[in-house]
Amino acid sequence: MAYTRDDAYDTHKDYKENVNLWEYYIRSYNGGYDYTIGQYLNRYNLELDNEYNQRLGNTPCDNHCKNIIQIYSSFLFRVKASRDFGSMADEPSLEPFLKDADLEGNSFNSVMKQAQNYAAIYGHCFMILDKPAIQTRTRAEELNQEIRPYISIVTPENVLDWNFKREVNGKYYLDYLKIREEVDKDGGTYFRLWFPDRIETIYSKDDRSDPTIIDTADNLIGKIPAVILYNSKSHKRGIGQSDLTDIADLQKAIYNEYSEIEQLIRLTNHPSLVKTPSVNASAGAGAVIEMPEEMEPNLKPYLLQPSGQNLNGLMDSINHKVEAINRIAHTGAVRTTKQQVSSGIALQTEFELLNARLSEKADNLQICEEQLFRLYAQFQNATFDGEINYPDSFNIRDYATDLIYFQQAKAMSIGSPTFNKEVDKEIARAVVDDDEKLNTIFDEIDQKSEVGEFTQDEPQQEDQEVEQEEI
Repeated sequence: MAYTRDDAYDTHKDYKENVNLWEYYIRSYNGGYDYTIGQYLNRYNLELDNEYNQRLGNTPCDNHCKNIIQIYSSFLFRVKASRDFGSMADEPSLEPFLKDADLEGNSFNSVMKQAQNYAAIYGHCFMILDKPAIQTRTRAEELNQEIRPYISIVTPENVLDWNFKREVNGKYYLDYLKIREEVDKDGGTYFRLWFPDRIETIYSKDDRSDPTIIDTADNLIGKIPAVILYNSKSHKRGIGQSDLTDIADLQKAIYNEYSEIEQLIRLTNHPSLVKTPSVNASAGAGAVIEMPEEMEPNLKPYLLQPSGQNLNGLMDSINHKVEAINRIAHTGAVRTTKQQVSSGIALQTEFELLNARLSEKADNLQICEEQLFRLYAQFQNATFDGEINYPDSFNIRDYATDLIYFQQAKAMSIGSPTFNKEVDKEIARAVVDDDEKLNTIFDEIDQKSEVGEFTQDEPQQEDQEVEQEEI
């Protein structure tokens, strides 16, 4: 079939509603030059272009968006997911796929981590499993040529249109998917259109001319091999909720307040010269001011210098916004640089809220992986009957407080070797972050009646000897 310009460039109604927001989120995450050209700096009334551009260049972006998402990612992927492939474990192409999942040298774990970062930024991302359409005579020949499925991550701004249909059993499935794949050096755009029975690649030289079909291929598995990795589901199918929904706005507000601070510092250090047109004067070190001899005193030039009193107020405002970001993200105890004054209960509550958010993300990763491996099995005429498991708990604790607590517990010396062993193991857990080393330490603890820095047995023994001498 022939395609019109509208067929190529028309987008889903939810795409139109969210595309500007997605651009805002990715720029907020990237920071740096990407953030600068987004022009999220508020413009003053009557501000000239050169003045505004100068402020743009002088204002740093304190990137909280990237920091929050990186913290989430570090917890999520600290421990590798447990993967049981069931009967598909003997599939010869599986190991190469796990080592190089995207045919660009990235392992499956790395690809999932990258996908999760995108999902956290945009709210969701698409993961497409595809297999080169190369005819081979035997399976051995296919394996020898490394013809196997691979993953492509597609971010939402490149998924232009989609459609879901409901099966008889009530389950939804993707019935149509249109992806903008690349733009060539001449400004032409390649689109890939996915249908359950075929895949079409079309090319458009520009957005004014009708595109042409350059390739049509059969869909090998009879369904669109795309999985949506949600960060958190929204009320709209195919659209997720970003972690940056409120954080990006707070970051932008901080960005603008930093600009105010930069302006205030500049004006404070470089006062403005106020003079009449008749006076030949300039400001700065070594400047000369020439005035008429009979000049009125109230017309003499003077320096106008802001006091800088607003600086503390601006810094307080920024600190309050940073605290708000930490409350929203549940990362106050993780990101703070101040000495903790929160109660143990408050800290534990915050850790539990953070753990709950991470657990939701882990569940979505688990669902996504199982769907991917089912598609992989279909491509390879195999069956995936295994199981994927991500951690439910991420061991988020205030280790400094824990160590004080354990030290106090050891000092109690209740006379139970079993109690002392368990406390020693908890101390080891708080200090050592290596499971293999921990198991070795636990074995050593079990072999001794008392191991640990905080043992109180010897002072007790000395006290008893003194009491006997006194008697």
